[in-house]
Amino acid sequence: MRIGLTGGGTSVDAIVHQAKQAERDGFTSLWYASEVAGDPLVAMAIAGRETTTIELGTAVLQTYPCHPLLQANRASSVVAAMGRPGLTLGIGPSHEPLVRGVYGMSYDHPGRSTEEYVRILAALLHGQDADVDGADWTVHSAGRMFRPAHPVPLLISALGSRLLRVAGEIADGTVLWMAPARAVGSHVVPRIHAAAAAAGRPEPRIVAGLPLAVHDDEAEARSAAARYATAYSGMRNYARILEIGGVSSPVEAAVVGDEKAVRAALQALLDAGATDIWAAVFPVGRDRQERVASTRRTTDLLRELATG
Repeated sequence: MRIGLTGGGTSVDAIVHQAKQAERDGFTSLWYASEVAGDPLVAMAIAGRETTTIELGTAVLQTYPCHPLLQANRASSVVAAMGRPGLTLGIGPSHEPLVRGVYGMSYDHPGRSTEEYVRILAALLHGQDADVDGADWTVHSAGRMFRPAHPVPLLISALGSRLLRVAGEIADGTVLWMAPARAVGSHVVPRIHAAAAAAGRPEPRIVAGLPLAVHDDEAEARSAAARYATAYSGMRNYARILEIGGVSSPVEAAVVGDEKAVRAALQALLDAGATDIWAAVFPVGRDRQERVASTRRTTDLLRELATG
């Protein structure tokens, strides 16, 4: 299985240490949220220099606060610092409470805005100039793009029909969060594959991210998942994909159970059409010792699956 973990750490040194350990353990990727280290790209660049094969991806960088030309040049600078292939740029429009409530920006047309953004960003990452006067984004790059030394795959946090089309037609695929296997198979795969086929593009990548813990007591594990997943409750984008997936909450979507149950759940995601697993490991236990043991047990199973 292609299995990646959530990337992060309390310092840049910790982020580098995690990346080196994950590579030694045979994991294929690490996925970094936009708030890691304030902005994950500098830490990812350093981690990339200290590793050789592991993929480092963002899941995801927000589109609204960063112009696509700047975003493309940021990615290119990370590739230059890494000195190797392995950066994957996952982007998305984020959510209205953040964009409107924190940044004070309009969130009236997230689908339109993201589609324009992706068209511009994809062209720039492929070394093309962009000359666009759009409804939401304008750019006249005129040679201002620093072309990446290595390819930078582009993924979109696509849950709805429009962005799934964009992910297949223009980008290299999607990085999902909180999409159960049923939603991957019945909703994501048909739409993104049809878009890619219609555009004559390769079969897209589908990275399926879910909270995950190996534990014998499912009720206790879901209680721990509730603490981890509370931030996603009530968000409309997640509510829709959870409903399509046949579950009522992020807690119910979490992958929990003993080794056999977790192995089966991950296989179900792959059988549904996911190409990669992003395992967001969370600890279960009443004290630090139990939580450490829980995390180790979960990681041991994932390492076994990742290395075959």
